[in-house]
Amino acid sequence: MLISIINHTNGKLSDEEVQRAIQAINRQIKEDFNPHWHRSALLQLVDKIGEEPDEQSRYNPKENAFIYLWDKMDEDDALGYHDRNNRGIPYGFVFTELSKELNESWTVTLSHEVLELICDPEVNLLVSGHHPVKPSKKVFHWYEVCDAVQTETYKIDDVEVSNFLLPLYFTENEEIGSQNDFLGTMHNGKTIKSFGVNPGGYIGFYDPDLKEHTTYSLPGDQVSKKRLLIKIRAKQTRRANRYKNCS
Repeated sequence: MLISIINHTNGKLSDEEVQRAIQAINRQIKEDFNPHWHRSALLQLVDKIGEEPDEQSRYNPKENAFIYLWDKMDEDDALGYHDRNNRGIPYGFVFTELSKELNESWTVTLSHEVLELICDPEVNLLVSGHHPVKPSKKVFHWYEVCDAVQTETYKIDDVEVSNFLLPLYFTENEEIGSQNDFLGTMHNGKTIKSFGVNPGGYIGFYDPDLKEHTTYSLPGDQVSKKRLLIKIRAKQTRRANRYKNCS
């Protein structure tokens, strides 16, 4: 997959800064992500067309997807999103000002969006798993690989990138000795369980009994609540746009 990055930050981020981030995320994909997921992509910086992004008109047959870095906020304060344009090409936005507002490096937001775009470019995959509060109940989880651990980061070449889930996270049973996220971060002496969520993160799923999509974060987790509200309010956030009943 070739993912083009377009810098529409009007000088707030230099192309040199963006290139450093791209190089680090390309390393993350090749050295960290692909060995676990067996899915690859290559990011490239391309020239912008026009003064503002236009996800409905940009098209290059060599591009498989594209993401805009934009210094403005969309009207509903989305943190970052990707969906499909009218030619069926996955696209996304990373709003650098909102990343700053939430004390998150824009490079983490970009890493997050890129990894999730690689795993589910059409935004239509669901995985059967247990309900986060009622383990005996089956629901259909969103195929998002960063949301559950979205506040956890690490550095590559001094560029901060997002932690991500591993394939065994999306399995019904806990395999002995398995690891469900790349960093293996410990919380209260334990790493994240299958279909679980770490502090600051959230998950989304379709509940067949309620016949609607919903989201879950740890009780009393104000960090995840703030982040989730910002993302869900966005008209074009990748899941909220498709699943209108998120709450």
